[in-house]
Amino acid sequence: MSIFSKVIVPILMVGFWFAAPAAAIAQTAASATDQPSEATWDNIKGDIFKDRPILDGAGLVILDAPRRAENAALVPIGMRVNLAADDERTLRALTLVIDENPAPVAGTFTIGPHSGVTSISARVRVDTYTYVRLIAELSDGKLYGVKAFVKASGGCSAPTASNSESTKMLGEMKFRAFPASEGGMPEAQIMMRHPQNSGLQMDQLTRLYIPPFFIENLKIWQGDDLMVAMDGGIAISEDPNIRFNYKPNGAPNFRAEAVDTSKHQFKDEWTVEKSML
Repeated sequence: MSIFSKVIVPILMVGFWFAAPAAAIAQTAASATDQPSEATWDNIKGDIFKDRPILDGAGLVILDAPRRAENAALVPIGMRVNLAADDERTLRALTLVIDENPAPVAGTFTIGPHSGVTSISARVRVDTYTYVRLIAELSDGKLYGVKAFVKASGGCSAPTASNSESTKMLGEMKFRAFPASEGGMPEAQIMMRHPQNSGLQMDQLTRLYIPPFFIENLKIWQGDDLMVAMDGGIAISEDPNIRFNYKPNGAPNFRAEAVDTSKHQFKDEWTVEKSML
């Protein structure tokens, strides 16, 4: 069971009635000052990373995030490491932290040891003006971090665009593969139907808060080799969409398995050739 199920979900359930006022206060404060703060990060980083030192990742860790989000519920985030050809280190994990979100850890992406993955993109919810941080763990056992300031508000409480449709097609997956660009690696993309209810959205008919309901674990393999395993939280946007590069191992098939907070299990499999058509 992930940290989101053991800790975050109970907190969200208890805090339903306090969410809206707190969000309003936070948004007002952020708008008034419009200044990034390190206070939240200083309070949470020790718990998230067990007080391990985090080195400056500038030039090594790359975080692509918009300065101002067009849609706070669908903020595109690019995460990658820039390892030189003669660098023998490999990527072990990427952790995305959104300081001022109700649950700051948006997701942790564990990289398969033979996958060659160095780049992942996803869409997230951002609740208020905040630093977004990317922490990479490399095979040298060290953590390297970078940050970007993102202006957005209300992403975690914004109603889902198609909650009923997502529920009807709950867990439906689609897969796309992309050939390698010159000098690069091929890429794969998993798209999945799920409402990703954060626990902070209100049912417009009943005026009650919708309970948290989201994908907490997603694993993707090429053949028998794990590519990426995601432990996700409420910040992963509706209908999760994960794209990553990889080192081909010759296996013709990809497969994915996911589990949500209600313990629904979803599985699918695709051949690379068909997905390229």
